Amino acid sequence: MTEKLGITLSGGPTALLELGGVRLLTDPTFDPPGDHSIGQRVLVKTEDSVLTEDAVGVVDAVLLSHDQHPDNLDDRGRDYLRTVPLTLITASGAERLGGTARGLAPWEETQVGRLTVTAVPALHGPEGAEQLAGDVTGFVLSGEGLRTVYVSGDNASVDLVREIASRFSVDVAVLFAGAAKTKLFDGAPLTLTSANAAEAAKVLGSAKVVPLHFRGWQHFSEGPDVLRKEFEAAGLADRLVLLEPGERAEV
Repeated sequence: MTEKLGITLSGGPTALLELGGVRLLTDPTFDPPGDHSIGQRVLVKTEDSVLTEDAVGVVDAVLLSHDQHPDNLDDRGRDYLRTVPLTLITASGAERLGGTARGLAPWEETQVGRLTVTAVPALHGPEGAEQLAGDVTGFVLSGEGLRTVYVSGDNASVDLVREIASRFSVDVAVLFAGAAKTKLFDGAPLTLTSANAAEAAKVLGSAKVVPLHFRGWQHFSEGPDVLRKEFEAAGLADRLVLLEPGERAEV
């Protein structure tokens, strides 16, 4: 029997993952609600993150999809990175962050305790988005006797999910959803829409799906109600694990 994933939603893209005795935090965001500027654009945080830095406690590593945007790494999140032994991110992100950041190329592996962590490709918007949105990464966690877990990061491409599914038999998919939209790319979704999250669930076979990145910021255009609706319409309601901030589940 494989060991389950423990996952606690803090808010936005931030969740504590516990698997195989290893504790990992995704995209740390701890700032209070308010405005965050990116050049001439402003992203508005609308909800507090439930878990504080102290509540998270000691982690073995941070899984950081990218460092360019404050809804994935805010000011207190950056400070938090200085306290952790390892941050896994893209190669370009590791150059910007320095410190304990380690850059992984797509399909590159590293070991964290019992876990093999494999970086997997992600696309933060429509085709060609890298030019403006920058590089992002997802991760697959695997190990003997453990659930295989896919953490999508800010990915909008179901085709990339298909590529990942062709290489891994995924038990749990932690999908960044919310159909994030800004003025970039004429408002095209920068993360999975709820319909595409349901399509990704089909692609991944029998995997349970735990969404992140669907509430807590103004530019997340599709919340929990839309996720429920789309998974029900796809006949996948039993596969959806929709957490409230602060809620923990074993999957």
